[in-house]
Amino acid sequence: MIKKFLLSTIIVLCSISALNAQTKTKETNKLEDPDNLASQYFSQVMGVAVDATSNIKLYKFIYEWIGTPYRFGGNTKKGIDCSAFTKAIYDKVFNTTILRNSRDIFSMVNPLPKDELKEGDLVFFKIKSRSITHIGIYLGDNRFAHASSTRGVVISNLNEPYYSRYFYKGGRIIDAVKNDLIEE
Repeated sequence: MIKKFLLSTIIVLCSISALNAQTKTKETNKLEDPDNLASQYFSQVMGVAVDATSNIKLYKFIYEWIGTPYRFGGNTKKGIDCSAFTKAIYDKVFNTTILRNSRDIFSMVNPLPKDELKEGDLVFFKIKSRSITHIGIYLGDNRFAHASSTRGVVISNLNEPYYSRYFYKGGRIIDAVKNDLIEE
């Protein structure tokens, strides 16, 4: 009777130990997953929820450009403007060639309201003008990356009074435009 009890106890303890080991392995693998770590890092640095950071290549590209000064007509790390920054993101991250000017880029999108924006969509602004004067890339959680004329490449919030006042529309590149660009 005692032998059966001891054997049963040993089997239960081994089972519990094995279950704990599996759980720890899963947790360790989750923590050691480079994409998961990168998502966590970029979500903290850029102020975007972890579940919104699905495109690590996008966040890495933006991170490398943060702090680059603004230069009208510029397209290098010495200085870049908003449309050149957006064009560079689409070239390098999405393998899509877009036009160079924010008004021309708007002609390539399906317009969207703020509440339908997804990571990688474009955001357009009419700043003290009747026409589109500024563009950025939507990241999620109302955050967007852009080349600000006063602060250089930064991440801002669409709910900030300044951007909220001048926000025009969001947009997603039209699939037909993507296909035309690929064929050329």
